[in-house]
Amino acid sequence: MKKAAPSLAKTMMNSFRNRRQRPDTMRERADLDGAITVASYNVHKCVGTDGRFDPGRIIDVIREIKPDVIALQEADQRFGERSGLLDLNRLRLETGLVPVPVVTSTKSHGWRGNLLLFRQGAIRDVHQVALPGLEPRGALVAEIDFHGRAGLRIVAAHLGLLRWARRQQADVILDILKARDQRPTILMGDFNEWRLGPGSALTRLEPIFGPLPPAIPSFPARLPVLSLDRIMGNRADMITDLTVHDSALARVASDHLPLTARLDMDKLSD
Repeated sequence: MKKAAPSLAKTMMNSFRNRRQRPDTMRERADLDGAITVASYNVHKCVGTDGRFDPGRIIDVIREIKPDVIALQEADQRFGERSGLLDLNRLRLETGLVPVPVVTSTKSHGWRGNLLLFRQGAIRDVHQVALPGLEPRGALVAEIDFHGRAGLRIVAAHLGLLRWARRQQADVILDILKARDQRPTILMGDFNEWRLGPGSALTRLEPIFGPLPPAIPSFPARLPVLSLDRIMGNRADMITDLTVHDSALARVASDHLPLTARLDMDKLSD
């Protein structure tokens, strides 16, 4: 007998119940040897929950997180010239983060709204993936060497709003990874998928990423009940301290809260 997928009402009730148990993401973290901080953040085109366009608040939230690598979604205008919405020079000066280079229009920050930033390292390869569906969705696949260690593959993606499209998009990402050499891989982004079970696009990723990580509500920012954002790795115990960055500023800067995790670099050795 198949186990029924959790309903929206049950998901919301579990989210309210678990809120008290979430770790304080604003606490000072020990600087763990051999670990880096990765994050995923849908910045909602820099429009906050108060309806105000304020790219500076997004930069301030990123500065709170102190990531070594962060994937942003909706960092560009969706239509027209797809102009970038952030001050990348200010972002670099205040956080040390620089964008992974992409081939796109001169005014865009990223690829179909996906912007991948890193603090230190060497870029080996970048691949821009156009994902199927009615919406202009995409993914970035980048390989980065950190601290002289073997390359880490990072896939930053933003899946669509339609369920059938998410399934196809997940299949495309899976096919791309299967066609490449095996290496430590992180997949992160806004997957627009809170459902679990056979019909979920997330389940289709299990052949590479194994059992799904814990569902952590990140949307809507003011009272998160849906786990739309994900960070997952293709190796056991590679990701630790997976949590939502739930600060007062993050609750107003975008309609999503950022998701953060620690990545044990010692797990990258083949």
